[in-house]
Amino acid sequence: MKELLEHINKAFESKARLGIMSALMVNDQLDFNALKELLDLTDGNLASHLKALEEGQYIGVHKQFVGRKPNTTYHATETGRKAFSDHLRALEKLINGNR
Repeated sequence: MKELLEHINKAFESKARLGIMSALMVNDQLDFNALKELLDLTDGNLASHLKALEEGQYIGVHKQFVGRKPNTTYHATETGRKAFSDHLRALEKLINGNR
């Protein structure tokens, strides 16, 4: 059991980060407001989780202006895609190993 838990990535333990990565794995990119609405998070809560994922190099950020409004989009990096896929595999092994 301990060996199975070693492969669980702590960066994805929170519900918010799991949701962010799940959304970015199936979408090329999403902007801040789309993620906020999809995950039903406050601005501050979403921003703090995005920052942590960005610092871990799991997501990339692109900032631009659309007209006069700032628009920030996020995407899963290759590092993030691999780490999240590994995390999901570890969860599957954990679940299937305990049946």
